[in-house]
Amino acid sequence: MLAKFIVRAVFAAIGLWLSSMLVAGLAFTDTASLILAAILLGLVNAVLRPILFILTLPLTLITLGLFLLILNAAMIGLVAVMLQGFIVDGLWPGLVAAIVTGLTSWLGHMIIRDDKGR
Repeated sequence: MLAKFIVRAVFAAIGLWLSSMLVAGLAFTDTASLILAAILLGLVNAVLRPILFILTLPLTLITLGLFLLILNAAMIGLVAVMLQGFIVDGLWPGLVAAIVTGLTSWLGHMIIRDDKGR
């Protein structure tokens, strides 16, 4: 279980780093901030995101799932508020970072997926 969290944190860190390279308005002060941001993002997504998902389910259904992008961007923004070395300048950089990080995490999951569930 801890190994899966570490692997997910690594892919989140790759996604956040890639986002910082591609998106103006998203930056890290140093590598330690990047690593801490990835760990915090994993914790926030594990604890807070499911609660917010349930609370915003009607809005997510009305928007056919597009509100999940806003929710993911809000999680990245929350991590940026909690961590001083991680800077997100507004909604659009957060949205793009959410997309890039989500795609990176999805790709990582596809690479290391566990076939035990099948």
